Amino acid sequence: MRSSLSVDKTPSRSGLDIAKIREDFPNLGKSMRGKPFVYLDNGATSLKPRQVIESEIRYYEEYCANIHRGVYEFSEIATEEYDSVRSKVARFIGAPEDGHVIFTRGTTESVNVVMHGWGRKNVGEGDVILISEIEHHANYVTWQQLAQEKGARLEFIPARPDGSFDLSGLDALFEMPVKIVAVTAMSNVTGYKPDIKTIIDTAHRHDVPVLVDAAQYASHHTVNVAELDCDFLCFSGHKMCGPTGIGVLYGHERMLADMDPYMYGGDMVVRVKRDTSTFKPLPERFEAGTPNIAGVIGLGAAVEYLQGIGMDAIAEHEAHLIEYTLSRAAEFPDLVSYGPADHSTRGGIFSFNLGDVHSHDVGSILDQEGVAVRTGFHCAQPIMRLFGVPGTVRASMYLYNDTDDIDMLFEGLDKVRGIFNR
Repeated sequence: MRSSLSVDKTPSRSGLDIAKIREDFPNLGKSMRGKPFVYLDNGATSLKPRQVIESEIRYYEEYCANIHRGVYEFSEIATEEYDSVRSKVARFIGAPEDGHVIFTRGTTESVNVVMHGWGRKNVGEGDVILISEIEHHANYVTWQQLAQEKGARLEFIPARPDGSFDLSGLDALFEMPVKIVAVTAMSNVTGYKPDIKTIIDTAHRHDVPVLVDAAQYASHHTVNVAELDCDFLCFSGHKMCGPTGIGVLYGHERMLADMDPYMYGGDMVVRVKRDTSTFKPLPERFEAGTPNIAGVIGLGAAVEYLQGIGMDAIAEHEAHLIEYTLSRAAEFPDLVSYGPADHSTRGGIFSFNLGDVHSHDVGSILDQEGVAVRTGFHCAQPIMRLFGVPGTVRASMYLYNDTDDIDMLFEGLDKVRGIFNR
């Protein structure tokens, strides 16, 4: 039975019918450890609605075939379905006509495509790659390795003790020989959302391109790359109700046109001679080999599902959830939460520690209560060093979560306190 405590449980301002949305997700009717299943690990991966699952089953059962090569009916259907998703994703992120959607395995591969294709050609000895201490390892280690290879160096957008950015001296950072800025749109540890537009506009005044890691952001908020005017944007399907193993790299044509492919092989070439090869135009030249066809089709279904609900409504609902979560956290004097106190600058991610109890112990006890959270350093060790902790417990929310889920999290934390006599 779902919990109902005496705390103020004002309904979400978004108007979403959460009970109806929950019916679309088969996992949410299940139990874990004999308790009602509460899923608060959406920062790692989201659950999948039936509409997405069925779209992949339909591909495998009804018209399973490779794309772009066969002249028979099922191959033509598969090709049409696959190619249509590129247009759906372009609309989903507001891509301009001179922007391109490239399918990858996920955000990590998308960042690596840019590092290998653009970074290796344009970053040299003594150059600066500007990142931040709040980045996921995918957008940190990748550039760190390039800097070591090229004799360049990493520099950092200043971060305050709460993990938010201090942009007061942003212009001065570009007095250094900055070649690219790579920055998250939303921290996977705290949910903090930097002022990405200011960072992009400032970088462009200095003729510096910007890559935006939107792995957490694109799942929960409206994205318009034309308005942002970013040069690259990366995100993963599995964090936005889509399948694992599929991601997106958006790139502006002015950047992609000068990039070398990350991989070579079939389906990205026009003509292969004994000594030379010519490649397909954008974006296909960056998609060598047989792609994750079912994954792309599932991603298209996820995009349609989220658009049917409304990204602004999802963001508003999660803003309510993080506000409610922070209010509940205030009832626990021994709970230390991480991230800006201003909930308006945050998405639906809540990282915390409970006194001196190890985060893994907290997570294990919550598991026994049916509550799924993530513990550890969340592929973001630099921000952990900023906070001076080895790891945190992370509860991350999505469109199908509600205040009952948050209450069950805190009921579980009461059990932790009881076990550790706090």
